Amino acid sequence: MLFSGEKMIELFQKIKDIDHPIVVHINTKKGKGYKFAEQKPDKYHGVSKFNIEEGLKSSSSESISSHVGKKLVKMADEDESIVAITAAMPSGTGLNHFAVSYPYRYYDVGIAEQHATTFAAGLAKEGMKPYFAVYSSFLQRGYDQIIHDISITKKNVTFLIDRAGLVGNDGETHHGVFDLSYLNIVPNITVMAPKDSKELDLMMDLSAKIDGPVAIRYPRGNTYYINKGSYDEIKLGTYEVLEQGSDVLVLAIGNMVKKALSVRDILLKENINPTIVNARFLKPMDEELLSELLKTHSKVVTIEDNIVSGGFGSRINKFIIDNNYNVKIENIGIPDKFVEHGSVDELFATIGMSDEQIADRIKKL
Repeated sequence: MLFSGEKMIELFQKIKDIDHPIVVHINTKKGKGYKFAEQKPDKYHGVSKFNIEEGLKSSSSESISSHVGKKLVKMADEDESIVAITAAMPSGTGLNHFAVSYPYRYYDVGIAEQHATTFAAGLAKEGMKPYFAVYSSFLQRGYDQIIHDISITKKNVTFLIDRAGLVGNDGETHHGVFDLSYLNIVPNITVMAPKDSKELDLMMDLSAKIDGPVAIRYPRGNTYYINKGSYDEIKLGTYEVLEQGSDVLVLAIGNMVKKALSVRDILLKENINPTIVNARFLKPMDEELLSELLKTHSKVVTIEDNIVSGGFGSRINKFIIDNNYNVKIENIGIPDKFVEHGSVDELFATIGMSDEQIADRIKKL
């Protein structure tokens, strides 16, 4: 039976005064009443402004999420033990591609990240290689399971952490700005973040070779390529120097490498020549390269799109303290506050992390 809005109101009025428990089971249809949304409901989950008469226009750009999904399909072509898990976000995480290619190796567990994480541990115990693609802020729901079901027993589970960093208009509940901090304190897990989409592919390849839990974090948006540094096979726990300077050492992780390079262009105009390092691993650290660089730089800056407390910068701070390096250090990251919604560029400016603001902070060193 199809009910109009008026009929639904009439039903609720009839039952509101009933003096015993009652269940109203309503089957809703996503996009009902708007033909474009009815035809492609997943495309209208969260949208920016568009022409209502024409519907959303398809984009020629490839999202990072879709890129990840296609890459995982290629990996599964070569390795029958690879399986994919989503918590009700197949299109959002790009796993819709995997679902079509390998429907019997694809699992949608619904909105149940805790179960998805424990389920992944169970599959790994039986010799499979589960990849759980999940938004950064949603993975917080499975934190206990990350520690107790996966990391303690060193299960071969890989977390593909989508929407890491600021996500724009999705706002406070979706900004993925805590994962570097909450994963930093968990033993036995490898945590990495690529400088661009090419390096993301290399990290996914590496994840299949690591014995133990792995997390790869990457931002929302379309694929991009920096084309600096090496794109050869990545060795576990290695950083790379993208630009050699002399005045200040800038250690950037993940999506912030691109920002660090833009900041360098600003500083060069001020006759400040920074060394830019792609610190692509949170855990393990490249202690050998860090030691060499800290001997030749007296000023150090870390940049991360994660809460500044407990994350990448904190890990670098501890290394400096533990090894008695006499350097001045500045940690740049998300301040201790919940960031509102808005475009990513607007939000970075609001929290003091635009390219110009970061350059100013470095100049003050």
